[in-house]
Amino acid sequence: MRIGQLAEQAGVSTKTIRYYETVKLLPEPERTASGYRSYDRGALERLRFIRDAQSSGLSLAEIASVLELKEAGATSCHHTRTLLSRHLDELDRQIERLQETRRKLGAMAERADNLDPSTCTDPNRCQVITDAVETRAAGRPSNRPDPVRSTPGG
Repeated sequence: MRIGQLAEQAGVSTKTIRYYETVKLLPEPERTASGYRSYDRGALERLRFIRDAQSSGLSLAEIASVLELKEAGATSCHHTRTLLSRHLDELDRQIERLQETRRKLGAMAERADNLDPSTCTDPNRCQVITDAVETRAAGRPSNRPDPVRSTPGG
């Protein structure tokens, strides 16, 4: 099949296919007498694997490492499991950071609900954000109600 057909069936662009050939994720195809690339079913399966591996969070370099093992005739399951475990660990760290950020934003939103807008006199800063950040940075209580400290378990 030609590059356009391959791209359509694999769900990628022709530019992507050419790039994968350049970085050796996809072997150079045979050429027809007129110079057109000619791909077999194996190229389609490899592109689908690359696409699926990317959607699971693997980088192109990581995918290449799996493919190198396969090309060498080795099993790749343990290596792939190691890569996925690293991504799971990183995802867990990101989730923790996002939960902490959400808690802080929730506290600021609650602070905004409890502040009197007429006391906000600084023309350059909003007291909701400034007070919350300064209070936490200094490790001291604010002169305004702190929803984080006043909520049960907070």
